[in-house]
Amino acid sequence: MEIDAMTTETVTQETTMSQEMGTDTVLSVRDLQTHFFTDEGVVKAVDGVDFDLNSGKTLGIVGESGCGKSITAKSILQIVERPGRIIGGEIHYRPRSSRNGDDAIDLLNLGENSSELRSIRGGEISMIFQEPMTSFSSLHTFGNQITESLRLHTDLDKKERFDVATDWLDRVGIPNPTQRMSEYPYRFSGGQLQRAMIAMALCTNPKLLIADEPTTALDVTTQAQILDLLQQLQEDNDMAILFITHDLGVIAEIADDVTVMYLGKVVESGPVMSFFDQPRHPYSRALQTSIPSMYTASRARLPSITGSIPHPQNRPSGCGFHPRCDSFMEGVCDVNEPILQKVSNDQDASCFLYSEN
Repeated sequence: MEIDAMTTETVTQETTMSQEMGTDTVLSVRDLQTHFFTDEGVVKAVDGVDFDLNSGKTLGIVGESGCGKSITAKSILQIVERPGRIIGGEIHYRPRSSRNGDDAIDLLNLGENSSELRSIRGGEISMIFQEPMTSFSSLHTFGNQITESLRLHTDLDKKERFDVATDWLDRVGIPNPTQRMSEYPYRFSGGQLQRAMIAMALCTNPKLLIADEPTTALDVTTQAQILDLLQQLQEDNDMAILFITHDLGVIAEIADDVTVMYLGKVVESGPVMSFFDQPRHPYSRALQTSIPSMYTASRARLPSITGSIPHPQNRPSGCGFHPRCDSFMEGVCDVNEPILQKVSNDQDASCFLYSEN
């Protein structure tokens, strides 16, 4: 009876969440919490993150290194390395087989090694990892690795898998793709490995692509080509993209909406044009001010954000950004923790500058 009650409760929660999701929503994350339990203490890498992502749209996640962007992405696919562990939240995904708004599933209920999640991971949801040099097996040729993904997630025969793989290598700009299929990863440069990883992620035509710094190792010409390719695939397949980057210029070009993270929390979210036209959170303004300008005087010092991100095991009290904030209010920002709230028709921010109190 207890098992039946738990099952009924889970189904009820998923049905309620599905009803709350918009008709175009592919992914809905609520109160996601991923912590690392170390000998020195608990690191709250992701601490209550919320966001929605719609079909055919791109959500950009920005912030300095150490803000929890990559761990958020890995949490969606439940591939967080130990001693990290997802301790709470909901990750509702609407699979490709969905026919209506009532069949979204909570990925956290599937179990990290379940057959259901493995069928989604790498197929319907693909990820471009941040570290191309360590993301491929050195014991297998690249051809074996990319065709394995096609074997697991498509019905193509061996020859068709080979043809699709070589076509994707060619599309991402790797010369002599047929020859490179038989080579090992050590024969690829860092930029070529990055492009090969992009080909592997895209070859299954995912419904949702998680791109973690996908163009970092690429020159500007190849970066532009890859971004054009992503946008074309998005248009053709109605693919949703979760795009993580430090480059606000890339965000301005490819994103529809922006989520700004700091110390594992969302501090601002809204449409990309609103984010650039009128950033609401002091951290968002500081990020934009730090962008080098073509109008900067010769030999002038480039602007930067004061201080550095606090150690995750020594977080400041109150607002996590207050030690670096130029709008700091003593007795308020260092005492209380702000919540994410609506500050305009289409923007949310967690800052006491917008508090009625």
